[in-house]
This record gives sequence, structure tokens and C-alpha cells, in this order.
Amino acid sequence: MPLAQLADTRVHYDWSGPDNLPVLVFSNSLGTTLEMWETQVGEFSESFRVLRYDTRGHGRSDATPGDYTISQLAADLLQLLDFLRLERVFFCGLSMGGAIGIYLGSHAPQRFQKLVLCNTAARFGTAETWNARLQAVRSGGMKAVAGGVLERWLTREFRDVHPHETQATLAMLEGANPQGYLSCCAAVRDVDARPYLGKVSVSTLVLTGTYDPVTPPSEAQYLVGNIPGSRYAEVSAAHLSNIEARNDFNRHVLNFLLS
Repeated sequence: MPLAQLADTRVHYDWSGPDNLPVLVFSNSLGTTLEMWETQVGEFSESFRVLRYDTRGHGRSDATPGDYTISQLAADLLQLLDFLRLERVFFCGLSMGGAIGIYLGSHAPQRFQKLVLCNTAARFGTAETWNARLQAVRSGGMKAVAGGVLERWLTREFRDVHPHETQATLAMLEGANPQGYLSCCAAVRDVDARPYLGKVSVSTLVLTGTYDPVTPPSEAQYLVGNIPGSRYAEVSAAHLSNIEARNDFNRHVLNFLLS
């Protein structure tokens, strides 16, 4: 199990694809692990060396104590790139991973060739909503919120037709480290990327799901309107568009990255 020792934590990562191809980093959403990108690995590994990692507090990465920030999580990725001696990479992040990407595109653009920001926003809901979720997890663990979160992640139609994928996604969420989840919830609750959207100087694709109740198309359109030169794509999906609309997701993202 490859672990990168960073300044104050250890991050689990995984490679796929030939080592002579350009590197594409996938950054996961809140409550998931690098396994959320399984439906991308095979196809993307034909054109890229795919680097997936578990965000601090998730999967097999360490869950250090205290509230996290998006800038802290972004710094983790930069340290991981340094650890792996990677000067410049492509990046694709979803939800929390997209928020990390926005920060990186504005604060460390020289490290990235292109950004894909999926199902994400400059701000995520209200502090009151997040604080209620935090309290629910503190009181009842991950199962207290998993069912409601899953309903926002995948449409009912997808869940009915794809029970195996649905159950695997639910198991990933229910298996999340509660402390790491709480710490990352604080990061997502507190992020406000509006002041630095205009500083993103990397070629960017913003992708959204038509039926995403978490970060609806209006949030993606706001990003496109404020990130210079960014492009817009929309697929028929809820929040986890890479799982629910995998074929269209892969097509849009690959077309952008390879153009």
C-alpha cells in the first residue's frame, strides 16, 4: 500500500497506466475514497498515467485531528506531487475535489496543465446545513447521514437500475472514517472561492449534472462566468456524475484533456 509521508500526515495513493504517459490526478469527493474513480481508470489509462489518492481523513490516508481547510487539502496534493517528483500534471476533481482544484488553479497554476472541475461550487450550501450534518455524524456515526447523502449523489432512476453500483457507493460512504469526514465537512462548509475564481489561470472545464441537488448547474454556470476562458459541460446525472453518467462524463473530460 503506497503511502506518501507529507509534512504532518500520510497520504495513500495509487498508480494506473504506463509510466511514460502524462500524469492525470483524480481527487475524490467528501465521504469517498479513490475507488470512486474505478469507472474512469481503464479508459483514462489509455492516454494518461492515472494517479488517484485518498484525501486526508479518507480511505487509507491518515485522519489527523481538528478541522481541515481547502487550502490545507490543496497543500497536501502539492506535497504529494513533490514527493512523487511530478512538476506538472492534469487534474480532475469532483465536489470537494473540485474545490481543491479551484484553489490550486488560482494559487499554484504552474503545477497544472489543465483542470476539470466536476459537480462543485465556489460555496457549498449554508453553515447551518453543514453544522446539522456534523451534529448528526457526531451523534449517530456515518449511517445517520449516509441514506440521505446517497439520495443526493445518485438519481432514483439510477439507483433502481444499478443496485450493485448503488450498494458499493453506499458502503464506501458508510465505511468513511467519522473523524476524517467531520474534519473535511468543516473544510467544505467554510470554503468561499469567490475572491479567487478570477485568478484561475489554467485551462479549465467545468462539468455538472443536470439533476445534481448538491451543486446544481447554476453553480457550474457561476464558475464558468468567473473563471477566465473556462468551458462548460453538462451530463444527465445527479452529484456523482462520473458514476451515474460514466460514458458521457468520460467523453467530455477526455475530449477536453486531449484537445
